[in-house]
Amino acid sequence: MRYDSITEAIGNTPLVRIDPDVHGLRNIDLYAKLELLNPFGSVKDRAAWNMARPHLSEAVEHGSQIVELSSGNTAKALAVIAGMHGLTFKSVTNRMRVPEIKDLLLLLGAQIEELPGQSECLDPTATDDPLTLFHRNLSASGSAYLHTDQYFNPRNTDAHLTGTGPEIVKDLDGRAPDWFVACVGTAGSSTGVARVLRETDPAVRVLGLVAAKSDFIPGIRTIDEVQEVGLFDPDTYDTMESVSADDAIEGMLALNRRCGILAGPTGGAAYFGAVRHLRPVDAELTERQVAVFIVCDRVESYLSYVRQRRPDLLGRPPRKNSPADLSDAEIRTAPAIGVGDAQAWIATDRPLVVDLRSPYAYAALHIDGSVNIVDELFGELVQGGLPFSRRQPVLLACPVGEQSARYAALLTRMGHPDVRGLAGGIIAWRDAGAPLVRD
Repeated sequence: MRYDSITEAIGNTPLVRIDPDVHGLRNIDLYAKLELLNPFGSVKDRAAWNMARPHLSEAVEHGSQIVELSSGNTAKALAVIAGMHGLTFKSVTNRMRVPEIKDLLLLLGAQIEELPGQSECLDPTATDDPLTLFHRNLSASGSAYLHTDQYFNPRNTDAHLTGTGPEIVKDLDGRAPDWFVACVGTAGSSTGVARVLRETDPAVRVLGLVAAKSDFIPGIRTIDEVQEVGLFDPDTYDTMESVSADDAIEGMLALNRRCGILAGPTGGAAYFGAVRHLRPVDAELTERQVAVFIVCDRVESYLSYVRQRRPDLLGRPPRKNSPADLSDAEIRTAPAIGVGDAQAWIATDRPLVVDLRSPYAYAALHIDGSVNIVDELFGELVQGGLPFSRRQPVLLACPVGEQSARYAALLTRMGHPDVRGLAGGIIAWRDAGAPLVRD
């Protein structure tokens, strides 16, 4: 195949059957749609090109800058597209969580602007949140930027209506699969593909996968976070289930080592979630069915992510004192305290208040007198033992309370007698009208 531009190579990615000896399903043929083979390395190549393309001539004429609220694959693709057209690209985020992606964006010539944000993702309802205000300014008419706006731009979904979905049907000889499994980030790919598949066969069942609460899987949102995405439509999915970071890495390893597919953790999560959900279905089937999941991107960009969560895979000592090792019962019964009681406790016993959010979220608004220890760094501290004196009471705070509950459970298990998580997190504190300060 010969092309005049690298953008012509976007799409038409392979659909590869997974060996049944790997997944163990007897009556379901499981296929992987290999979006990692797009030229810039991910499923986001389609959306980035489809969102930017109609406006590029005007942007070049005016020397506009392409801007997107992204710290991942969309930013990477847009940085490449901007450079190809002599434009600059700016990634706006309140937290770059994967160091390799940040380094790659800088290598591609991107500018990175990290703004304060009260939570870890854009919340359109938070009218005083700096990240939300920036988004609104970008979206206003007459903006000097080419703002691709992946969370609300329908051309994100359209890229999969005209590309990914029809390709799957074509490669299955004109039929839709019985099952479609997709991880939910901006919801563009799952929404667009599901729509095409259901137009071909209304009986298609769609499984949407989200990250477990307070867990982090690159490119996947939690069930609370997806509610804030403009493209998300709950009616797209017959079922929504959560996967953990450990699940994602296990699935990734199966694809990497057993299938020769160099998938990242998002693809691993899709594979793991698909097999877990389909296993009981498979046991009841009397005729063959077909399932398809999307492999979003490649593993190479996530070695630090793997190193932090599974150091043993990279020849390092296994992790210890990790919240991932807690049982659901320990997390459910973790010491927690509501906003009113927390205010009274702070006034009387003066606990150390530890804010686990990013420095930018902390700078936007935080509890007066609290200290900021980002959750990843806090996790490293805990691996070395209790980071505080047992005589020091501790209140942990995170965006919505799940991460602090995990660490409260872990520190309790490790022997701290008085550590509590702030129920509902900083968002609950804000919504209750409790005082917050900003740097």
